[in-house]
Amino acid sequence: MEPITTGRSQSDSNSPIPIANGASPHVNPLKDDDQSKKTRRKDDKAKRSQFQKLIRKVQPESYADHEQLQEALQLLVTNSSSPPAVLVGETSLGPPSRYGWLSHLFTPKKLKQLIAAEHLGNFVIVRATGDKIFESMPIYARIGMHLLFHGALQVRLLRWKRLRNLLKNESIRQGKIYDSTDPAIVRPHIHSFMETYHIDLTELLQPDPRSYMTFNEFFSRKLKPDARKAASPEDFSIVVSAADCRLTVWPTWDASRKFWVKGRHFTVSTLLHDPSLVTAIGPDPSLAIFRLAPQDYHRFHIPVTGTVTQITHIPGEYYTVNPQAINERFDVLTANTRTVARIDAQLAVGTGAETYTVPVAVVAVGALLVGSIKWDCQEGDKLAKGNGFGYFQYGGSTIILVMPKGVVWDPDLVKNSAGGLETLVKAGERIGQVGATKSI
Repeated sequence: MEPITTGRSQSDSNSPIPIANGASPHVNPLKDDDQSKKTRRKDDKAKRSQFQKLIRKVQPESYADHEQLQEALQLLVTNSSSPPAVLVGETSLGPPSRYGWLSHLFTPKKLKQLIAAEHLGNFVIVRATGDKIFESMPIYARIGMHLLFHGALQVRLLRWKRLRNLLKNESIRQGKIYDSTDPAIVRPHIHSFMETYHIDLTELLQPDPRSYMTFNEFFSRKLKPDARKAASPEDFSIVVSAADCRLTVWPTWDASRKFWVKGRHFTVSTLLHDPSLVTAIGPDPSLAIFRLAPQDYHRFHIPVTGTVTQITHIPGEYYTVNPQAINERFDVLTANTRTVARIDAQLAVGTGAETYTVPVAVVAVGALLVGSIKWDCQEGDKLAKGNGFGYFQYGGSTIILVMPKGVVWDPDLVKNSAGGLETLVKAGERIGQVGATKSI
């Protein structure tokens, strides 16, 4: 099956413009309005220019920092088309330990702030061992965080539109570079990525790195069929992980708002953009947030058995989805470009119980430098729990599972989440069970 690629729709540029009542057929009734808009835009541009000059005087250091950060992000993407830069880690693929090549853009003090591990990384719990480890944030995510949250507020507000365009344009440009079939670019990228993130080739369906025609093809690599088996495949009460990820789980939407997602407009309605689906799922639903880091296997799997009834793309921004952004009072998950899949899930209350149909939403959220979200399924497809569902191209990304209230998440995941910690899990692992009553 050919994957479905989500994208932006384009309006028909040949559509005729209707003529207003009483207007001459030889006069465009929108001309005056268009002229007024042009005048207003010109005036607004002049005001922004004046304000920009003022901010440069009042906050010269912060303004310069913002300029340098934008230049650094552009340089990361540009370098990814240069094989020598790829091999030495001077791209978005590079680990945070390789940052010296950015020294010409920043003062030593600012560079130290950019790479300070204690401020730009996250502690996570390894579920298999219970160990608490620190994961450092990639360079590109650090730059994105600094652009969004560091420096004078006036500077960030002034440059907001430019910043949004920068994050979008560089994400698209990075995707095109990683779709290149030029072996001089593809092979160094794959080699550098495997070396940096210690990729295990033995579990890949195609273990020969030379067989991949583009870097994105390697990034969204498939695993052997038995590499990610779903837990309890015949038990319709069990919910499994959608991805290899860092996971947080919440019994209710309100709980997630209290402990984790601080965005002002993080509501079911703003996330799903579908009133009928919101109503069908019901109030204060349960949710799980699966965050994928660059080194993860980037295909995601359906967490419950069911029928895909609708796939809807919602255009948006390209902010970083790192927890430090999610934990700010900043709308990341509901602002970013995303795709919502509605599933009529077959669930059961308890092992061996009779199944019934429940609406569930799986939201694939794009992020900074993510090329695109693609789906391995189509509307109408019936999928068994753990089946392949879709994949992300390059970048960190997030899946959000929204289910009617009443899911009983596994105790270790609940404890870690309430303590502000993500848990490292694999696709197909058991993460919860439908509650003891049919309130779901």
